[in-house]
Amino acid sequence: MDPTSSGRGVRQFKTYLLHRLEKEEEETPFLLATNDPREVQLFYQIFCEKNLKDAEYTKKPEEMAKIIQIATVLYEVLKTVVPPHKIDDQTKRYAKEVERKREQSAHYNILPLHLIGVKPAIMELPEIKAALHAIRNVDNLPMPRDHGAPNVEDDDLIIPKRRSLPITDILDWLSSVFGFQKGNVANQREHLILLLANMDMRDRHEEDFIELKDETVEQMMEKILKNYRSWCNYLHLKQNLQFPPGSDRQQLQLIYIALYLLIWGEASNVRFMPECLCYIFHMMADGVYGILYSNVHPVSGDAYQTEAPDDESFLRDVISPIYQVLRKEAKKNQGGKASHSRWRNYDDLNEYFWSDRCLDLGWPLDMTADFFVRPDYHQPHVSESTTGKTKPKTNFVEVRTFLHLYRSFDRMWIFFILAFQAMVIIAWTPSGSFIALFKEHVLRQVLTIFITHAFLNFLRASLDIILSLNAWKSMRYTQILRYILKFVMAAVWAVVLPISYSSLVQNPTGVLKFISTWGQDWRNQSLFYYAIAIYMLPNVLAAIIFFCPYLRRTMERSSMFPITVLMWWAQPKLYVGRGMHEDIFSLLKYTMFWIMLLVCKLAFSYYVEILPLVAPTQLILEMHLDNYQWHEFFPHSAVTHNIGVVIAIWAPIVLVYFMDTQIWYAIFSSLFGGIHGAFSHLGEIRTLGMLRSRFETVPIAFGELLLSSSSPSDAKRAKRRPMNASMLRQNIANFSSMWNKFIQTMREEDLISNRDRDLLLVPSSSTDVSVVQWPPFLLASKIPIALDMAKDFKGKQDDDLFKKIENDPYMHSAVIECYETLRDIIYGLLEDEADRMMIRQICYEVDISIQQHGFLNEFRASELPLLSSKLEKFLTILLNDYEDATVYKSQIINVLQDIMEIITEDVMVNGHEILEKANIHIQRKNNDGKEQMFEKINIGIALPRDLREKVVRLHLLLTVKESAINVPSNLEARRRITFFANSLFMRMPGAPTVRKMLPFSVLTPYYKEDVLYSTEDLNRENEDGISTKFYLQKIYPDEWTNFEDRMKDPKSVYTEQDKPEQERFWVSYRGQTLARTVRGMMYYRQALELQCRHELAGDNALNDEDERAPSEFAQALADLKFTYVVSCQLYGNQKKSSDAKERSCYSNVLNLMLMYPSLRVAYIDDREESVNGKSQKVCYSVLVKGGESLDEEIYRIKLPGPPTDIGEGKPENQNHAIIFTRGEALQTIDMNQDNYFEEAFKMRNVLEEFHKDRRGKRKPTILGLREHIFTGSVSSLAWFMSNQETSFVTIGQRILANPLRVRFHYGHPDIFDRIFHITRGGISKASKIINLSEDIFSGFNSTLRGGFITHHEYIQVGKGRDVGMNQISLFEAKVANGNGEQTLSRDVYRLGRRFDFYRMLSFYFTTVGFYFSSMLTVLTVYVFLYGRLYMVMSGLESEILQNPIIRQTKALEEALASQSVFQLGLLLVLPMVMETGLEKGFRTALSDFVIMQLQLASVFFTFQLGTKAHFYGRTILHGGSKYRATGRGFVVFHAKFGDNYRLYSRSHFVKGLELFILLIVYEVYGESYRTSNLFLFITFSMWFLVASWLFAPFIFNPSGFDWQKTVDDWADWKRWMGNRGGIGIQPDKSWESWWEEEQEHLKYTNIRGRILEIILSVRFFIFQYGIVYHLQIVRHDKSIWIYGLSWVVLLTTLLVLKMVSMGRRRFGTDFQLMFRILKALLFLGFVSVMTVLFVVCGLVVSDIFAAVLAFLPSGWALILIGQACRPLLKALGLWDSLKELARAYEFVMGLLLFMPVAILSWFPFVSEFQTRLLFNQAFSRGLQISMILAGRKEKTA
Repeated sequence: MDPTSSGRGVRQFKTYLLHRLEKEEEETPFLLATNDPREVQLFYQIFCEKNLKDAEYTKKPEEMAKIIQIATVLYEVLKTVVPPHKIDDQTKRYAKEVERKREQSAHYNILPLHLIGVKPAIMELPEIKAALHAIRNVDNLPMPRDHGAPNVEDDDLIIPKRRSLPITDILDWLSSVFGFQKGNVANQREHLILLLANMDMRDRHEEDFIELKDETVEQMMEKILKNYRSWCNYLHLKQNLQFPPGSDRQQLQLIYIALYLLIWGEASNVRFMPECLCYIFHMMADGVYGILYSNVHPVSGDAYQTEAPDDESFLRDVISPIYQVLRKEAKKNQGGKASHSRWRNYDDLNEYFWSDRCLDLGWPLDMTADFFVRPDYHQPHVSESTTGKTKPKTNFVEVRTFLHLYRSFDRMWIFFILAFQAMVIIAWTPSGSFIALFKEHVLRQVLTIFITHAFLNFLRASLDIILSLNAWKSMRYTQILRYILKFVMAAVWAVVLPISYSSLVQNPTGVLKFISTWGQDWRNQSLFYYAIAIYMLPNVLAAIIFFCPYLRRTMERSSMFPITVLMWWAQPKLYVGRGMHEDIFSLLKYTMFWIMLLVCKLAFSYYVEILPLVAPTQLILEMHLDNYQWHEFFPHSAVTHNIGVVIAIWAPIVLVYFMDTQIWYAIFSSLFGGIHGAFSHLGEIRTLGMLRSRFETVPIAFGELLLSSSSPSDAKRAKRRPMNASMLRQNIANFSSMWNKFIQTMREEDLISNRDRDLLLVPSSSTDVSVVQWPPFLLASKIPIALDMAKDFKGKQDDDLFKKIENDPYMHSAVIECYETLRDIIYGLLEDEADRMMIRQICYEVDISIQQHGFLNEFRASELPLLSSKLEKFLTILLNDYEDATVYKSQIINVLQDIMEIITEDVMVNGHEILEKANIHIQRKNNDGKEQMFEKINIGIALPRDLREKVVRLHLLLTVKESAINVPSNLEARRRITFFANSLFMRMPGAPTVRKMLPFSVLTPYYKEDVLYSTEDLNRENEDGISTKFYLQKIYPDEWTNFEDRMKDPKSVYTEQDKPEQERFWVSYRGQTLARTVRGMMYYRQALELQCRHELAGDNALNDEDERAPSEFAQALADLKFTYVVSCQLYGNQKKSSDAKERSCYSNVLNLMLMYPSLRVAYIDDREESVNGKSQKVCYSVLVKGGESLDEEIYRIKLPGPPTDIGEGKPENQNHAIIFTRGEALQTIDMNQDNYFEEAFKMRNVLEEFHKDRRGKRKPTILGLREHIFTGSVSSLAWFMSNQETSFVTIGQRILANPLRVRFHYGHPDIFDRIFHITRGGISKASKIINLSEDIFSGFNSTLRGGFITHHEYIQVGKGRDVGMNQISLFEAKVANGNGEQTLSRDVYRLGRRFDFYRMLSFYFTTVGFYFSSMLTVLTVYVFLYGRLYMVMSGLESEILQNPIIRQTKALEEALASQSVFQLGLLLVLPMVMETGLEKGFRTALSDFVIMQLQLASVFFTFQLGTKAHFYGRTILHGGSKYRATGRGFVVFHAKFGDNYRLYSRSHFVKGLELFILLIVYEVYGESYRTSNLFLFITFSMWFLVASWLFAPFIFNPSGFDWQKTVDDWADWKRWMGNRGGIGIQPDKSWESWWEEEQEHLKYTNIRGRILEIILSVRFFIFQYGIVYHLQIVRHDKSIWIYGLSWVVLLTTLLVLKMVSMGRRRFGTDFQLMFRILKALLFLGFVSVMTVLFVVCGLVVSDIFAAVLAFLPSGWALILIGQACRPLLKALGLWDSLKELARAYEFVMGLLLFMPVAILSWFPFVSEFQTRLLFNQAFSRGLQISMILAGRKEKTA
């Protein structure tokens, strides 16, 4: 209830109260006074008296807030009932007091700074007090005048009310000077206090202190203002961080820190521009200094403004103008359709502040500066001329062209091209071996690579100029001069080197002759060598500096003039990308990796690809071929040297040569990744057997690593010295509390059953037992085995038996524990001293006989099994629940007496003596004694907890006969237990105490995905009658059983009413929901609290009682160290919405906040507010937490405008919420992730990585963590995807981080150094389109700004992935789009140019290079087949093959084999196999590999290769990238044929059919190579590619071959094809709308894109040109007229079709008869023409089929060219005809695809087989999916 709100709830309450007062006025007697006003006032006074007096010292802040709310509402009612003049002074006094307290009791986030009430524990921490004391030091600061502003808020006032609040701390003071918002000040106040407190505590040893250390503030300022200092140095500015002598240094430092944080906290979208923030800070820091230490401005002479007009002036005067610039630029982007070079993104605007021009902006900001003044945003329909006025880009232009790949990675391309040239030259020599290099003429030829180098260098220099033209206006003149000089130098060398080389050649010809006559004056032989030496000088220098990374780093960061000039030539001066070089050791590691790889690659390329092809090529060049089978334009082979054939043969090989480095990288990274993983101790404990054998070392390792008592040095010493028993017990005691909590969480998650839990729990070692108590699963069946051993033991010596038992330490431990526990249980039950005496006597006998080695003589071992069975009965009775205590007691007494009888009579040889002794000792007079023994026992209905635990454990030890080898049976539980145990033996930093650990936050961006499934979602059935709940019960049968057991457990807190709610949670925790993520992240807090309690308990082991009531201190520390913010962008709109789905999202998020009080939700609140009488939309960033039953607002910060209008959604969502995070580390978690309690326990160890000493001085800025993909069990596709993803997040990133040093951030659970990143632009980049893959850019940014990224595998976080074919394809498309955009981006360009050569190679092949190689793979198939088409159709192939030497060579086939390796996805499988082998054993890896192949993994990977290639290529050529929402549900539904067709038509089907036609033509017309098997392998791989691309979507579609569904799909597809399009009609409703949407990218592409599209389409005309000359009817005529005639035929056919369609439209209704006659005439004409052709011209049937093959591609080419020339066709009125032609093509294509599916659907077994194939993984989990999909759901009667 919020009293300030005029909200509905409060109004209702007031109205209700007033109504009640009126109603009851007559009948209610007065209780307190004689009249109404007095009565009400007295009631109010008594309420205040009772609840407010001394409440500050007795009540908690939350209670106080509630009381004050009630008092406020009561006073409101009082004012309504009582006339103002009748309110007495006492009441007014109380009201003022309430009002005063209400102002103080604002809702707080973590620190209740202003709250009244008992101070929470967190406020009593000395570090918090010290930090508060420091920031509250405002003495000697000039105070602003206090304005007595009227305390009213008028809606029509533009300016918010003036401040009249007292200034209590530094932030208030800064706010009063500069006008920061209240919400921002409150937020940053808490932020700063927490940062200071945590940093201060870390280096302290004393417990009590009152002041911050100076070093803390120094260190903090250094960290927060490091980027500012570096910016000042770069621009040669004097830093405005001045400390005059005699000033309070700490206070000033805190003012500067607070000022930066306040600017950052209110900067909104400007936070993405870190150097813009530096500029603002620079100017404001100068203002602070001016106010404090001087009166007038040094430049203008004005007095400094010492106060702000209001608390929005900073937003209004500084942030809003910059925001408006951003917004206007973002509008020019036209929703991602405009070219990148047309508008300035975040980077361009931020880089404006990298030059000293930014100082022209002045302060206050000069709105006439060129930064702000823009031509107005042009409308798309305005002519081109107006668009030229856009502002120039800054430093870089993102142009859509593949040339970026050459420009960014030119050194790599130059290296490969030169190596290729050199290898071809050597292979061309007669010997073909490298020894030929020693011959002078060969060496001279090889040296021509330097000429090539010069030309390539010239190309790069030209590209630098051409691609950056749009940014020239904004560049410094020095930069332009450098570009021009580089170009001139490159041009000079490109002339000098060829000329000087020509002087070396003896008899020049052609061009060389012309050049050599030019250079004959300097016919000095050695000139060329001198030229090379001079030319290579810079490269030699670079190579020397390469091995001195320290020197290079220093030079790049230096600002000294001579070094700057030197570096200016080497690379352009830039603010980022300076000094990124690694230390020499890291450098050598990745250099060795690449040298080995390149040696292998080049050797393979030389011996397999190049050398075998040289001999046939030399033959072909010499051959005389003139028997062409088509019209040849250059028929004289003596002139052309058959160059066409040579190109056709070599082109695919050249492509493979450039692509196969990727294959070598996959091999090497798998190899090195595996070795690295093995050295990291990965997979040492991978099975339960391995865990058992090492379990006794687990508690020791746990104590060393995860407990904070020891510093790292102590831990090392502990490892060396042997453990004594007491230390071991202490260790186990600590270990048990954590382990048991871990097992308990798995039980709560329903992964294990109650029995599994009992077997896995470790008792917190009680001192009653003399041995270590291991968990029962280790001791299972040990007692029965020991009993059998004793029973069957034949010897007489005790020692032999005991030795046998002691051989198994677990058995020894179990036997002793059993004996001692049983003794304690029985002893504890007995009340009578005589009975106890007897027990003592028996135990004494046992101990003595063991000591004297006479046990076997004193006791009959053969009777022990009988005793054991009685004990089982005894324990079972003890554990049973009885209503009646007397029955319970009597049963226990009976069994107990039986047990004692067996012991004394049967087991003990001399038992009767003990009985007699006992009888004598206590003379029993009244009876013979036997009936009386063991009658008095001390027991109620329920056992005490500790006793019950002992009984349960003893019962398990005695009864579990079979070995507990399969405990737990759940695979996920096993994986978690083994991974956790294994991680304890990996290299991990030691744990600090909780107080000294780094504080951290977790941030999760959330849009509108599922939070929690509703009951309707659970039970909603799909078309097959399957509900999500039913499906999950089948996939996770054991977990469902465990859930039901948990619900039925009498001890559980759940009632029958809770079950539906709990079912929702059960299902949601198995999906990819926000609830799952939040539950996972909240384990961090639980782990922290447990660690706190460990530390508080010290050496007294925690028992479970302590766990129940977490101390306030533990909670305070958890608050101090951990914050979790979920950024629910739309929460505010969902709250107001009337839509049921949105309301349910809101209520689910609210419930999560109520369930987890420390969860915070940030959202963007849009409000309509009236400004100057006009209504205006205003946005706020708001932070809320859960209150009692609703959310409570904590901070509200006004924004300059809607933040998500400017950049990509997710980064903007993260950015608005990042101000509410706390701590020095920030973990980014997506909302499809999960976490585990045992992993959360390791968090403080991971955070220590930030401080760990490393080689080189750099500390990491991002810590990479590994993930576990939890969606692998849903279907085989999900399994492939999770395997692929797992290998990427483990072995892939392991090798990227070390040795390659090019790991970035991939949107995974990485942990950021928060301070580093918030001062350098945040944790992602947000420019529209170019930063589509926003995550990886934060890694680029971090690296460019001198950061360092590591990867750690001893901790893991769960992650979900897409599980259906279409979802996976959308995801792959999104990533490929993202990589296309990265290729064009400035970050990739800078990294590619600034990394050293080998690190640049690593960077290329692990980012954009992988996608480019995928594209080359597909391109190779095209180039190969089109080359063959040329050779077959021209008839050259058959002629060449008559040469026997060529017939025997298999060179081309061998060389192409490596392409098919890439294509079949074997590349992706290699790391998978290695990682699975490492972590699960190589046998598992091999069987997984075989199963994957049987489940058609290769089909899947080949299909995804097409997705990658298509979307990557299209993005670079035309753009059109967009964020694709992939859906995160359980995909078990059938995708319609139409959906698949729409999704894959352009990316796969069209290309697949083109390759299909190519292969057909090649098979039909080719001289078949039946001799070569390798050739079959290659064409097989191509046939496989075609089949995969055409049919994978149907193979992997659930119920894809179900007859009924196939029939429905056909009807749906036909309807879709026939529907007319139009405005507002969705693409899935009409073919026309879809067709329009498919060409969207062509509407917005530039002229270059259109021309390229047309050139690419021309390839389809080759079919017609080739096939026409092979028709029988042509009779070997090779004149060009034949081809012309074929076009006449084609166009006539199209014309006739057009006439018919026009006729149908024009005459179809009115002139029906005419139209029929016309059709009949056309038909007759067609028949007569065909007859003439058959009879007269010799046409044969095969010619008709051939003609179809020839004309189909031509028609398709016409359509493609027409689409590219759309404006022209519309002008000519041909657009509709083109559309109809396209529709016909699509119909034929759909028919071709549909026929095989329909035929297979005829056979029922195909569907059965497909289901098995698709769902095998789920099958292995007991899922009868075939039954499910058939919909035969067992209906419960």
